[in-house]
Amino acid sequence: MAKAGNKKRKICVFTATRAEYGLLKPVMAEVKNDAGMQLQIIVSGAHLSYEMGLTYREIEADGFKINKKIEILLSSDTGTGAAKSAGLASIGVGEALAELAPDIFVVLGDRFETLAATFSALLLRVPVAHIHGGELSEGALDDSMRHAITKMSCLHFTAAGQYSKRVVQLGEAPSSVFNFGAPRVENIRRGDLLDRNGFEKAIGFELGEKNLLITYHPETAGSVSNEFCFNELLLALKDLRGAKLIFSMPNADAGSRSLKKMIDRFVSENGERAIAFESLGRARYLSALKHVDAVVGNSSSGIIEAPSFKIGTINIGSRQLGRARAKSVIDCAAASDSIKKAIARLYSKEFQNELKSVKNIYEKKNTAANIKKVLKNCDPASLLVKKFNDIAF
Repeated sequence: MAKAGNKKRKICVFTATRAEYGLLKPVMAEVKNDAGMQLQIIVSGAHLSYEMGLTYREIEADGFKINKKIEILLSSDTGTGAAKSAGLASIGVGEALAELAPDIFVVLGDRFETLAATFSALLLRVPVAHIHGGELSEGALDDSMRHAITKMSCLHFTAAGQYSKRVVQLGEAPSSVFNFGAPRVENIRRGDLLDRNGFEKAIGFELGEKNLLITYHPETAGSVSNEFCFNELLLALKDLRGAKLIFSMPNADAGSRSLKKMIDRFVSENGERAIAFESLGRARYLSALKHVDAVVGNSSSGIIEAPSFKIGTINIGSRQLGRARAKSVIDCAAASDSIKKAIARLYSKEFQNELKSVKNIYEKKNTAANIKKVLKNCDPASLLVKKFNDIAF
């Protein structure tokens, strides 16, 4: 906690992945630019991995000072490795929080690193503000971790009304829940996105008449082989002629390495129409959404960000099962025939006409500014006194 007489409120933000940082960036900028607040940043996980692109550099390039870098990733691609990494995260974040002594600790989402970091903050009695709680993604272990983080948090910034209701259903006080929308969507309106020619130069790849962004992550909660499911997607893409394919590599979940090898093999065999990136970075990723016809895979970006560009999303399998979505999202099974039918629907005149009227349910005005206002004006000491909010059944 902040020492007496410290005029600036210290807000510590935790990030462990490239996607997570992109979501947090608008809030971080709001805090940094407020004269009455001090931004602290703890970076961990995939940000510090050479294999994952050393994406902490993007944070620094954006003008942010990283206060602590905590190495936790092991040379492992298993659940055991993730469990050990979570232990290292808990130790490292605990030590960092003890030293930085923030007034509020800000976390986002549902990853194992975030769960470990939140647990450390709870033990140190640092109030936690959680962004993107109350959501469902039943095809991933993230679902359980997200709800656990909610119960250890004191402030809740949700992205949609039904998610606010779910947080309250979990026993959180309605007065602690704020439906301000998804901060990641603000990146679309704030950033200067590249035009088609600039984007092609930035990625060293010429777009075609049809273009798809492929982003697929392991399903961590099911028993179906991730390799089998992803191969079904590649089989569908192999038969798709006349389309350029941009792959964004999967995140640091158990099972990701085998998928990366499959992507590398596919790109090497289809180099004239396919390219892959360990990390596009937020600017190039959002620019990609501006110029492609759809996001294909099972990433939340296809549900939360893509609708703002009025493009389609082909959502494969169960990873995002339960998450609220716009009518621009086409759900399909992880089977090549099902994926082919979804692609055919994507390019149909009827569906393309429907996209023109799509509204993004996650987009609200002043999301980051409203989050910052709550962080600045709340009483951190009172946040730690939590009572279970019973609801009438």
